[in-house]
Amino acid sequence: MCGIAGIFHIETAKPVDPARIRLMTDAMLHRGPDGNGCWTAPGIGLGHLRLSIIDLAGSAQPMLSEDEADVLTFNGEIYNFKEVRAELSALGHRFRTSGDTEVILAAWRQWGVGCLDRLNGMFAFAIHDQRTQRLFIARDRLGVKPLHYAALPDGSVIFASELKGLLAHPALRRAPDAQAVDDYLAFGYVPDHRCFVAGVHKLPAGHYLMLERGKPIPSPEQYWDVDFSKRARGSAADLEAELMHHMRQAVASRMVADVPLGAFLSGGVDSSTVVALMAERSTQAVKTCSIGFDVAELDESDYARRIAERFATDHRSRTVSPDDIAIIDSVAAQFDEPFADASMLPTFRVCQLARESVTVALSGDGADEAFAGYRRHVFHHGEERVRNLLPQGLRGPVFGALGSLYPKADWAPRPLRAKSTLLSLARSGAEGYTDAVGVTGHALRQSLYSDSQLKALGGYRGEDYMIALMETAPARTGLDAAQYADMKLWLPGDILTKVDRTSMAVSLEAREPLLDYRLIEFAATLPDAMRVRGGHGKWLMKRAMRGTLPDDILYRPKMGFVSPIAQWFRGPLAEQARSIATGSALARIGWFNTARLSEIAEAHISGRSDNARLLWQLWMLDKALDRVF
Repeated sequence: MCGIAGIFHIETAKPVDPARIRLMTDAMLHRGPDGNGCWTAPGIGLGHLRLSIIDLAGSAQPMLSEDEADVLTFNGEIYNFKEVRAELSALGHRFRTSGDTEVILAAWRQWGVGCLDRLNGMFAFAIHDQRTQRLFIARDRLGVKPLHYAALPDGSVIFASELKGLLAHPALRRAPDAQAVDDYLAFGYVPDHRCFVAGVHKLPAGHYLMLERGKPIPSPEQYWDVDFSKRARGSAADLEAELMHHMRQAVASRMVADVPLGAFLSGGVDSSTVVALMAERSTQAVKTCSIGFDVAELDESDYARRIAERFATDHRSRTVSPDDIAIIDSVAAQFDEPFADASMLPTFRVCQLARESVTVALSGDGADEAFAGYRRHVFHHGEERVRNLLPQGLRGPVFGALGSLYPKADWAPRPLRAKSTLLSLARSGAEGYTDAVGVTGHALRQSLYSDSQLKALGGYRGEDYMIALMETAPARTGLDAAQYADMKLWLPGDILTKVDRTSMAVSLEAREPLLDYRLIEFAATLPDAMRVRGGHGKWLMKRAMRGTLPDDILYRPKMGFVSPIAQWFRGPLAEQARSIATGSALARIGWFNTARLSEIAEAHISGRSDNARLLWQLWMLDKALDRVF
């Protein structure tokens, strides 16, 4: 686990100043406290920060091939490196180290771009091929590890694990992207097809970029995608057995480390499954950690304790207050771009706790996306059944009229929000689901923007990308399309960004076994009924874990990490809410109708309405403006 950065002169092989590379890596020192390296040659410079996990004494980077023709800087882990190494050894390759880094170099030499099909891991890496004067940059299939890049006026391309690495380069022009602001307000994060800083790109998950001196910068090429258009055949028992095989393989491959290893344990289905499979394989007590809250309705620590006792883990728990306001600034700063998922605060706390005893922690992230575990998947699946019964020409007028008449009840549980359901049924499945996952709707955003911002947007609507993604997804059903969109947008943009930044902030490596690409490919072939049944998601996964995990763990309502932002903005952060419309960077930049922002703040503070999520979004946007611009 590391941080990488680099400069490639794509027009002419001008010298690269090593000090520039070090500026970029120094901005990300938290990603690699165990070592750093810099390598330059005419037209190219590569930097590396190291958090040592495998081959602690060797595998320093940037790493040169034995003939010094190829140079690699690599962030991540290749879980099947021993198998790939054995295959390459049989083909005549010799290895000087015992880690996974040199395996990537040899795989590139043997198979070129095809090496990506052989590697199972989480990674972002760059290889400079000195024979062809090309720079090959790649990102893992699901986007667990990040990579940002940008073209500069001097004819160079720069890249780094985090945006702050690019921002350290003095030639990068800093200007905000108006469309990224709309995307952020729509979803609560800036998705991977956009960046807060205009001209900066994120290499999409499952893509590579081949830069060649003397040629224009090409578009990224996709080497992997998840396909929901095929269906597995077999009985529930057969599919359950296959699922268990994939999960066991995924967990086992992620338990390889030369440093202390453990797991996050919330007491939910996903983390409990990972811990159960770790305990099944480990000869020692698995190290687990969890955080609890001093508010009973938010606290899952008792469930975590029960799982820890069941599998005899070496468990550590810490109770924190949901009112963890003191760390907001430092945690938000890890994200560079605005990021409005308030669960970043407790996620950071559990990473802090884990780092006290381990260097690697396995998490349960990915199961909800793979097996339809979110409540929104269950609701969407039900709505799609209604859509399939009634034509759009009938649904639109009937449900649209009923929805407009029904009273709004955002405070109620989703099943009781008939207005939302009726309005969703009046639209296509893609439009309805996109609205369901959104944070601040298009109409509300329009009312917030200033005239100049509306003009700058020119009719742009952040939701349209996701709608198009669902409509063109390799999918058979609406549930397929919803999960596909979540894997392309929500997973890399929110979930994996949150875990990467909060874990790397404390120099902890987080691994996600339930995002093993073979498991994801298998899950995508499951019939809808194997994912959603009886009003519950993750049906087959829960069936597979029966007997291993108690029923009250498998079927209890999903909780997740929660921060009480509504109370904050009526209490200790009330003045912060007011300042959003007055003295903030957000007020000064001219994007918003400040009178409207004041109305929203005062309505929330007085208790007339709940605008907490919007206020949080605006506050995080304000902080990002201060940091970046």
